[in-house]
Amino acid sequence: MREIITLECADCKRRNYSSTKNKRNTPDRLEAKKYCRWCRKHTLHKETK
Repeated sequence: MREIITLECADCKRRNYSSTKNKRNTPDRLEAKKYCRWCRKHTLHKETK
């Protein structure tokens, strides 16, 4: 039931992280504040396919 997702920076739109999530527990799109090495700061990262 776990699916591989990628996290995209909300500022520069680069895909920096990949992770897995359980679609049954979290059906909506995941958002997390993570470090973007191109922006050189912590920014909001949103789930993409």
